[in-house]
Amino acid sequence: MKRLLFLILFSFFLISCSFAQKGTTTQHDTQMKWWREARFGMFIHWGLYSVPAGTWNEKTGYGEWIRTSAEIPLETYEQFMPRFNPVGFNADEWVKAARDAGMRYIVITSKHHDGFCMFDTKQTDFNIMKTPFKRDPMKELAVACEKYGLKFCFYYSIMDWHHPDYLPRREWEKDRTVGDADYNKYVAYMKAELKELLTQYGNIGVLWFDGEWEPTWNQTRGLDLYNYVKGLQPSILVNNRVGAGRLDMEGLTKQGMFGGDFGTPEQQIPPTGLPGTDWETCMTMNDHWGYNSNDKNFKSSKEIIRMLVDIASKGGNYLLNVGPTSLGTFPRESIDRLRDIGKWMELNSESVYGTNASPFVSTPWGRCTMKSVKGGFRLYLHVFNWPANSQLLVGGCLNKVNKAFILSDKNHPALKTVRVDDAIIISVPSAPPDSINTVVVLDFKGAPDFTDPPEISAAFSSLVDSLKITLSSPRPKVEIRFVVSDTVKQVDMGGVLYQGPFNLYNEYVVNARCFRDGKPVSGTSSRRFELKVPYAARAVSELKPGLSYRYFEGEWDNMPNFKKLQQWVFGTVDTLTLAPKKRNENFAMYFFGYIKVPKRTLYKFTLSSDDGSKLFIDDRLMINNDGLHSMLEKGMETGLNAGYHAIRVEYLQRTGSAGLELYIESPGVPKKLVTKEMLFHE
Repeated sequence: MKRLLFLILFSFFLISCSFAQKGTTTQHDTQMKWWREARFGMFIHWGLYSVPAGTWNEKTGYGEWIRTSAEIPLETYEQFMPRFNPVGFNADEWVKAARDAGMRYIVITSKHHDGFCMFDTKQTDFNIMKTPFKRDPMKELAVACEKYGLKFCFYYSIMDWHHPDYLPRREWEKDRTVGDADYNKYVAYMKAELKELLTQYGNIGVLWFDGEWEPTWNQTRGLDLYNYVKGLQPSILVNNRVGAGRLDMEGLTKQGMFGGDFGTPEQQIPPTGLPGTDWETCMTMNDHWGYNSNDKNFKSSKEIIRMLVDIASKGGNYLLNVGPTSLGTFPRESIDRLRDIGKWMELNSESVYGTNASPFVSTPWGRCTMKSVKGGFRLYLHVFNWPANSQLLVGGCLNKVNKAFILSDKNHPALKTVRVDDAIIISVPSAPPDSINTVVVLDFKGAPDFTDPPEISAAFSSLVDSLKITLSSPRPKVEIRFVVSDTVKQVDMGGVLYQGPFNLYNEYVVNARCFRDGKPVSGTSSRRFELKVPYAARAVSELKPGLSYRYFEGEWDNMPNFKKLQQWVFGTVDTLTLAPKKRNENFAMYFFGYIKVPKRTLYKFTLSSDDGSKLFIDDRLMINNDGLHSMLEKGMETGLNAGYHAIRVEYLQRTGSAGLELYIESPGVPKKLVTKEMLFHE
């Protein structure tokens, strides 16, 4: 079900991307070529926020959002300017560090949400030329990127907490009135700055927008800005955050909405990639984008290298962040990791640059990337889990191996291979040459001939009384055989021949495999379906429509203990809604009552929120979506008998956008919002 959901979202993204592309597909592919080949870039978050370095009023958890997170008045924040003097900045050192790490492009914050401009702009005095530094680091970086052969790219925030015409104001800025602010004037200001960036710094590879989620920005403005930027530099690439349809941290774009040239998953790697479209995961090395002197929670070099390969194996790019200090230097921890990545890339970069996504559904030993070569193709097996028996098994490829070797061994001595059914078994050394990631290469001649295990599909992953199962394979001229059992099993010719959908009536594992001419031509796929015993309905009477709610104010990073809080407001609502809230930030609510379901069956509830939320059904925690995050969706399946069931939804909002939605679906009934007709209270 999860995979089906992602495929649907991917389709939505493809629709939106096609809407954004200018000219022919060939022209678009030509523009995307360097970016698709690069696979690895450096993100740099650098600005005035590096002066407080994450600390304010004895709290040390801030980053580039410090001005609004710590509620620093505008006049106070501007006092960081005289203290911003990055005398240690050296553009050559930065770019060389990126190049030596194997990165092919740099994206740097020309202006973040705080509105401070890191370049020589004539549109505002709130810029780096008005600090003691009095140099334009963007100009110097553009020159250095040209020197070292990297693409130079700009990040630019649509949101601006400083400009007098930007709307909306921060909720806590009680003394900063809207006055005669004109958002159209702000847009004109933004375009004037973008013109400076795109006419004074040479050819720019990417314009990476952000801060597009506030209600003043919309679809029309996004498309207009995209066209404006393309008019200044037709070959520039623009991310999907130029529009107003991004699906939060997933980086996808809502159906039918404008989606730029590529998607932008943030701090996450899509489980199955985004097949058929372009995407780039941006990620921090530690827990902050901007410099925080107390944040030492850095990912290890091993984690980063494996993430790079994981992303490449799914067809994406990796944009890895560095947050420089106010002196203009990279943190030592970042330098160390860049050096380690560079050592690995020096021997193995061929397995990353210009590669395509893995052709395999499953690679239990690690990850796989793929590349076309003259007369055939090449598989790069990124082995994280070295086989204890020195036998590396690669299932799902029917081509005859031309040669196998270890990429980091410059002499490329051949490794012995044998075939068993659809699997290739490679004899490898007893110990891995690289414990982080040893790349084993398989060379083949001719067109790829891959076969994946069958897809085991069902509307749900659980059942109450029965569940319809469908098996499928896109491969021609194969038959599918399956075994239903208590455990995962290898399927042989003794398995049942699949002739159409069938029903499960209990908790089982479905195992399936493809065969041709009596021989297996795929591995076995397995999927367990869980039996849910329905919860008994509640005996209740004299219920009224709607839910009861309680409203509280305060600052929490996780769901508070409501029993210990003073409630500010209470009452009832027709349906689940945040409408009774008294402010947009720093509040919490919980809703309680009953939900009525029409029949005994399996139900799936999906809770979507920004920030945290929890769902309880019949006093059992069903969904825990707690913590600070943007709009995040989680689901859970359960069995319910017909009738009334107790329901409670808890919600937490810290800062930024607020949102809360609850969906329900069941066999034969598609996903829909829980409506007021289903909700009751005493």
